[in-house]
Amino acid sequence: MERLICLVIGYVFGLIQTGYLYGKSQHLDIRKYGSGNAGTTNVLRTLGWKAGVITFLGDSFKCIIAVVLVHLIFGKTHADIIQVLAMYTGMGVVLGHNYPFYMNFRGGKGIAVTAGLIASTTNWWITLICVAAFLGVTICTKYVSAGSLTLVVTYMICVIVYGQMGGYHVTGGHLYEIYGIAVLLVISAFYKHKANIVRLMNGTENKLSVGKKS
Repeated sequence: MERLICLVIGYVFGLIQTGYLYGKSQHLDIRKYGSGNAGTTNVLRTLGWKAGVITFLGDSFKCIIAVVLVHLIFGKTHADIIQVLAMYTGMGVVLGHNYPFYMNFRGGKGIAVTAGLIASTTNWWITLICVAAFLGVTICTKYVSAGSLTLVVTYMICVIVYGQMGGYHVTGGHLYEIYGIAVLLVISAFYKHKANIVRLMNGTENKLSVGKKS
């Protein structure tokens, strides 16, 4: 039951669509521009750096706040599995962000949310490794999609390594739940980026660019 509650809490927070709301404040529906996505990259391309940074921070912090809330609710009563519950919460935020019911399930791709999950459930060195992986690939290739996919794969690997080192302080089935969620996040990211992957393979993917509307 606690896992389901955490998924629901996460989904509700995920419904806060920063890019969509920012676009509405500028009198436009971000989903009608660029790639039609409500996430950070499309906002950056369409509305500029300021909008992109606000969207990234908003989408990241909604996951961080959701995880903090779950710690406050279950931290004392379920201390032994709080890391597991935090992961379920993060997955819920990704689902809410990617598939918001009130936007006909057309949201973002969950990368900024995953960044928030990384920051709120791991340690500083995993966070730095993931940031370095994303920036390194994005800067070298100019493809945000390639950097994003590298980020989630790097995160999954770090989760498994961190778990095997005892970093999550859980054992047995609980540890495999954490691994399973990390794998699901990778699958979700690749699914949401399936069109980008095809364009990357064909050499037609859009390179990083910044809009001038804000």
